Order: sequence, then structure tokens, then C-alpha cells
Amino acid sequence: MNEEAKTPRQAVTIHTDGACLGNPGPGGYSAIWEIDGERVELCGGRKLTTNNRMELLAAIEALEALESPTDVTLITDSRYVHDAIEKRWLAGWQKRGWVNAEKKPVKNQDLWRRLIPLLKIHNIKFHWVRGHTGNPDNERCDVLAKKAANSRDLPVDEGYPG
Repeated sequence: MNEEAKTPRQAVTIHTDGACLGNPGPGGYSAIWEIDGERVELCGGRKLTTNNRMELLAAIEALEALESPTDVTLITDSRYVHDAIEKRWLAGWQKRGWVNAEKKPVKNQDLWRRLIPLLKIHNIKFHWVRGHTGNPDNERCDVLAKKAANSRDLPVDEGYPG
């Protein structure tokens, strides 16, 4: 038995959200989780981007912030993010050479490629929740993402072609 197998993984539930003021437009992302009794809120944004990019970046930034392999329940209100993983769209895109079912290039490849190694490090289960229905952590993520999108001096989204 290897050392990693003996060491229990930490478990965490992460709520994420992305927002865009216009689509495309200035965007923000956020994530919230509790670890070792401490509540963590993470947010940021980009100058010109899309809502889907911010939804995806929220998940990526949260997973990159974890310090060790973790069992993660990731709760998102983005069907785009959820379905790409849980319906195995991402696996199909990779298998087809990064083209979708319509034989068009997959959008946001830079971010999907950034997510792939994180899916191997962490044991992640993606759950979808309908947004704006009173889920306190989803509502807080929405506030943080919009606030980030409204920030001054946002960095450029290097992967956005606009």
C-alpha cells in the first residue's frame, strides 16, 4: 500500500459562480468553502470575457487553491461546467481532438486544459444547483462574482479571443 493510500484525504464542499456584465464584458468569478473550520472566499475577474469562462475559472481557481489532494464536492449553477464533466463532454472533446459534436473547435480550450490535471489530483463530484433560488452560498458567490466584475483595473483574459 502506498503512502497516499494510507493518508485519508481531506473532504471539502466548494460553491462556485461566475458573472459577466454583458456577455462578453467585464467578468468575475468566486468560490466559497470551509476548511479546518475556516471559511474561505476567493474571487477575481477579467476585463473582457464571457460568463462561461468565468464559471469555469471559478472552479479552476478554487481547485488550484487546495494544498493537497482532496475529495471535493463542487457545487455550481453552471450547466456548462457541470455537464462537461458529468455528461463526459470533456472526455469526448479530447477524444475527438478538441472538436465538439458539431465538429467545431471547442470553446475555452485553454481553461479546460487547465482543469484536466486538477481532475486527476482531486476526487471531484460536480453538482448543479439552480442559481438565484436562495441557496446562501450560491447567493454569496453571486454577490462576490458581480463585485469582482465591477472592479477597476481588471487583468486581461489572455485566453479570450475578443
